Amino acid sequence: MSEKKGFFGRLKSGLSKTRDSFVSGMNAVFSGFSEIDDDFYEELEEQLVMADIGMETTTRIIEDLQEKVKEQKIKEASLCRELLKDSIKEQMRVEEDAYDFENKKSVVLFIGVNGVGKTTSVGKLSHQLKDSGKKVLLAAADTFRAGAIDQLKEPRRCRDYRRTGRGRSCLHRL
Repeated sequence: MSEKKGFFGRLKSGLSKTRDSFVSGMNAVFSGFSEIDDDFYEELEEQLVMADIGMETTTRIIEDLQEKVKEQKIKEASLCRELLKDSIKEQMRVEEDAYDFENKKSVVLFIGVNGVGKTTSVGKLSHQLKDSGKKVLLAAADTFRAGAIDQLKEPRRCRDYRRTGRGRSCLHRL
């Protein structure tokens, strides 16, 4: 019988799935191209978008990479892997107080590939914050799975649930 994982164990497992999916997609791009051309950049862009990085951030990463490749006169795709990592790190860099949301009004955004436990984590975090006396407002905008709204209701078993909005977007006030 397998041991039941705790919240952080499941979170770590879910993040591992996200990372593994992203890394395998990037490996496929770098192994599939020997030279840097428009098709190479298109494939990189597709992998970044599929990883839910977002179009604006993806565009900044690709433009930064293109600039560095041009400056350093790199011709081979395999040689720009580290440049891509640096570009991603630059876009993902956060300030020292980025996670200081416990004592002020904040927005927490969960992103990740399908099946990694984002919705479950949101439900559990909102319940934990509510239990510690915080006011929580959840906004769901799941373009692929309308069931996320019902899934958020279930783990909270919240009596003061209120839904506003229509379709696949709604707000929950705890």
